[in-house]
Amino acid sequence: MKPAAAEASVVRAVTVLRAGGLVAFPTETVYGLGADASNAEAVKKVFAAKGRPHDHPLIVHIASSAQLTAWARDIPPSAHTLAKEFWPGPLTLILKRAPGVLDLVTGGQDTVALRVPSHPLAQTLLHAFGGGLVGPSANRFGRISATTADHVREEFGAGVDCVLDGGACEVGIESSIVDLSGARPALLRPGAISAGQIESALGAPLAAPDAASPRAPGTLAKHYAPRTPVMLVEGNLIDELARSFARQGKRIAVLARNARQPLISQLVWIAAPDAAGAYGHDLYANLRRLDAAGCDVMLVEQPPPDLVWAAIHDRLARAAASAV
Repeated sequence: MKPAAAEASVVRAVTVLRAGGLVAFPTETVYGLGADASNAEAVKKVFAAKGRPHDHPLIVHIASSAQLTAWARDIPPSAHTLAKEFWPGPLTLILKRAPGVLDLVTGGQDTVALRVPSHPLAQTLLHAFGGGLVGPSANRFGRISATTADHVREEFGAGVDCVLDGGACEVGIESSIVDLSGARPALLRPGAISAGQIESALGAPLAAPDAASPRAPGTLAKHYAPRTPVMLVEGNLIDELARSFARQGKRIAVLARNARQPLISQLVWIAAPDAAGAYGHDLYANLRRLDAAGCDVMLVEQPPPDLVWAAIHDRLARAAASAV
């Protein structure tokens, strides 16, 4: 988008937001469905558009860490440490909420999730708007996240007042979520910023989530799911399973880590990148392409067990959670 066009689009987007409307905007992770986080009626529109349960909290996107005190209280030193190290960037911090933060935003909890996105268009929008924006992924609840403006339009059509097109998202999967509201920092959702990087910045190990951890976005057992049933499969079993389904007359979609595919009719095959970063960048776009093929089953090759693939394992496990 040319600078003049981008500026005009942001001006229109800010006007829509201040009027209580919905604006889809790009971040480095995925596209967000944005609304004024201090306007209850606007936030209700986000839940309605997505079909999202009201007890599922939202992440508030802010322009910089200077706005932390407007949304959080009792902010621990660890929050400032992580903000200095990773903001703007794909890290969400959960903190004790400040007075006045809407229950709709927090899912009725005493905590709020905050993030400073690094995408230039998101930064321009947030600075121009001046406040916080809720920004859950711009897709129907539980479905595959949107990583392009076209994905958003496919999901909502005219149901979103304004779509800012910032191209394909750089990271492609949602932010890491760290809970700083308890006795010890805990990783609630893995993302592009690894547990090791966070622990290195904190100088201490992260705790695992427990029963006392706050509910966090994107952590339900089933999430990020195509309509086509997904099966996670070891690489050496894909050909065998594909042939078995083909003998049953089923159409098969495959997301593999190599381009070698069996000679089977009614087979849609995508070879994903080898590197974790590139794989994550393409993941949701690839799942959407395969889902649109109208197949009966989707076979996804299990990625390597290395820690660098942790966030991708998390997303794929949730995408496959309800498949039989």
